[in-house]
Amino acid sequence: MTKLPRISGKEVIRALQKHGFFIKRQSGSHVILRHQTDFIRRCIVPVHGSKTIKPGTLQSILKGAGITVEEFTKLLK
Repeated sequence: MTKLPRISGKEVIRALQKHGFFIKRQSGSHVILRHQTDFIRRCIVPVHGSKTIKPGTLQSILKGAGITVEEFTKLLK
């Protein structure tokens, strides 16, 4: 099992956009993303400056996106 990377919310959004997500709206410091073809897939990413996202929160984001940790780390490169 691959370890979760320690990254900021902006980096998570950039990686999810490579996977086919787009920013639908923003509510405060939380960005809501939807998938371009599968509108059921939704992610809410907290963006608090350059603070890193906690591992449990990142795991929840990836679960909502339907992406494994290995796929996500490939998107970061």
